[in-house]
Amino acid sequence: MVQSNIPDPSLIRGLTQRRLGRRDALRVSGLSAFAMALAACGVKGTGSTAPSAPAPDAVAKYWAGKTSNGNVNFANWPLYMDPKQPELKKFTKATGVTVKYQEVIQEMGPWFAKVQPQLAAGQSIGYDLMVITNGIQFKQFVDSGFLAPLDHSKLPNYVANADPSYANTAYDKGNVYSVPWTSGITGIAYDPKKITRPITKLADLWDPAFKGKVGMYSDTQELANFGLMALGLNPDESTPEDWKKAAEKLKEQKSAGLVRNYYDQSYVDALGKGEVWITQAWSGDIFQKNVSDGTDFKFVIPEEGGTIWTDNFAIPITAQNPLDAIKLMDFFYEVENAATLAEYINYVCPVPAAQEQIKKDAAKLSGDDKAAMEAVASSPLVFPAQSDYAKLHYYVDFKSTAEQQQFQSIFEPIVLA
Repeated sequence: MVQSNIPDPSLIRGLTQRRLGRRDALRVSGLSAFAMALAACGVKGTGSTAPSAPAPDAVAKYWAGKTSNGNVNFANWPLYMDPKQPELKKFTKATGVTVKYQEVIQEMGPWFAKVQPQLAAGQSIGYDLMVITNGIQFKQFVDSGFLAPLDHSKLPNYVANADPSYANTAYDKGNVYSVPWTSGITGIAYDPKKITRPITKLADLWDPAFKGKVGMYSDTQELANFGLMALGLNPDESTPEDWKKAAEKLKEQKSAGLVRNYYDQSYVDALGKGEVWITQAWSGDIFQKNVSDGTDFKFVIPEEGGTIWTDNFAIPITAQNPLDAIKLMDFFYEVENAATLAEYINYVCPVPAAQEQIKKDAAKLSGDDKAAMEAVASSPLVFPAQSDYAKLHYYVDFKSTAEQQQFQSIFEPIVLA
């Protein structure tokens, strides 16, 4: 980030109690990390935004002769699974494959820089499976040839049970190199006790009726996305000229006195205290706030669009146990396993049928436990409708360091001034 002192909300994104540091790559996470990753990769960040397609026979060549070794080394983000690891224990019992699970990924920039030298040298990074976020570093993993192309014949549960929308992502169309672990949504939250009419549009964040009661993100890429979508522009296809137009739209909102503050994750507290009535929000936060504090804040995906970010399973090209790794990937697409994971982490589940399974699990419980489980099953924040998915966009894609700097110079003054 260009001389920014703004706290990085991506480091505390999502469920406050459970998730730390997991979305650096989706946004402008720091120019130094971006430049470090580019330098480590030896590329200039130019070229198509689409992932590099593997050679036609790359899948067959990679998987030919691969055998099970009976173990998997799995790298993930902190607090992204029940500490008791029930799914992994179940996997080992069912397959005999042991899993060494380590919460070693904190940010995407540093993670890429850490593993790049070994991958570039054709050496193992010590992990057979990792969870990486769509964004700058994901593209660099792909463009550098660091990810194994997936053999979908070895992913029958994924093929049968994954939401089809994940096959159409711009960052990995057709899930050539990855399948989702989980996702989250950026939309609008509001207090129905303060705002009695339904909130449905991004335009509501510019409504003079809410003067001084609007919360916006200090995260420039989150902020920019809403400015772009408010103008009917697609963020991941936007140009510098589009950014300037979006910045003007956001400046109008600010100069009119509508914005109470540009928040990091403290927007949740501001909403709870009534300091803001309507705000940009992350889906997991609002779900957890309502569950933990008994509030009834509403979360909506605006008609003009919201933002989706996804953390993805991927296999390093130098994995020592890729066959066991892909087996574990597919295991999480069994409906029961997808359900128990979603029951714990409460993020968007990529397996729609898990919703009914969670309802069945809830029926076995009683009291508060049953109510909490039913809340997960019925939440559109965990199981969005297809109509919701259709309105979700990814973030602005930067093709160079210079382009990222230009983006920052356009949007950062809005937050800092």
